[in-house]
Amino acid sequence: PGPAAFVMAAAISGLPTTRIAFDGFLPRAGAARRERLTEIARERRTTVLYEAPHRLERTLVDLASTCDPTRTIVLARELTKLHEDLWRGSLQDAVVHVRTTEPRGEYAIVIAPYQTDVVEITDTDIVNELTQRIHSGLTTRDALNEVTDALGVPRKRVYTLAVAL
Repeated sequence: PGPAAFVMAAAISGLPTTRIAFDGFLPRAGAARRERLTEIARERRTTVLYEAPHRLERTLVDLASTCDPTRTIVLARELTKLHEDLWRGSLQDAVVHVRTTEPRGEYAIVIAPYQTDVVEITDTDIVNELTQRIHSGLTTRDALNEVTDALGVPRKRVYTLAVAL
């Protein structure tokens, strides 16, 4: 499928294809990566990403810590080529899978949509998490980063509450 491998990956994933979000490669680091991971955590469409084999484990670990670790994903590798492979399971199982199987070739990661039956995070939850991390010795900046990643809420929201502390 060439540059449209994401379409084939979504189609054979078995995940809903009524609405699809294609994001290509994630930013490699920093605020842009954290922000995109947070958006994926709340995305109500099936999301497809591309990833290189040497960055696959880190991306799956980041996704598992930002999204629900039981969220279903499909790892599609080398579509229409000799070593084509499809793996399906939860994010937490995917991390174990890539740690025990050497990743080869380019991957299309298909992520199930966010389920709306998850409990919403309140401002009180965020403040409690921030306070706990700050009292454990983290700087406000590090606490803000950890809470943003752990709760999957927008960084701007956590920042506003951190400033109020």
